[in-house]
Amino acid sequence: MRYVIVCVVKGEAGRFNNELRRDIFKKFNAKSSKLPAHFTIKAPFEYEGSLKNLEEALYKFCNEEDKAPFTMDKYNHFDDRVIYMDVNMSKEGKDLHDKLIDVLDKFDYINFNKKDGKDKIFHVTLTSKKVPPIFNELWNYLNQYSFNFNCFFDNISIFKWEDKTWKLYREFKLEKNRVSI
Repeated sequence: MRYVIVCVVKGEAGRFNNELRRDIFKKFNAKSSKLPAHFTIKAPFEYEGSLKNLEEALYKFCNEEDKAPFTMDKYNHFDDRVIYMDVNMSKEGKDLHDKLIDVLDKFDYINFNKKDGKDKIFHVTLTSKKVPPIFNELWNYLNQYSFNFNCFFDNISIFKWEDKTWKLYREFKLEKNRVSI
């Protein structure tokens, strides 16, 4: 099975990203992920066993930690291949993320590289497929839509690849001192 672990960006910022991605596809035929607006915690990985121990570790982590703020207010890009919304992660958010990476790193089927480990560039992708030939046109188009969002790193969501799309497998909400069931 193929899984990915992300923080889904919700509220106004998530709606803005999701709508803008649909708009980009309609106007430019440039695609992005089949996931909702998110920043990646762990890029897709394969695992055939039970995720029970991972789920328990994430549940415990979320009971002990609280959400952390981040802001988004500008576009950025990786060369001419990917255009995204920059995530300005707070110190609290970066610390939370790095603690989470330490937890995930204990699972032998989860391996990090520089793109999805502690030193990643936090971002919420707008488009990542078929971009180079239309990069300048797309970049100019996007920059007419300014934004400024206050967001929270408030969930850890596991998605599973099924039926040629990503489906939510399990969401864990960061709520310190939550009463356990």
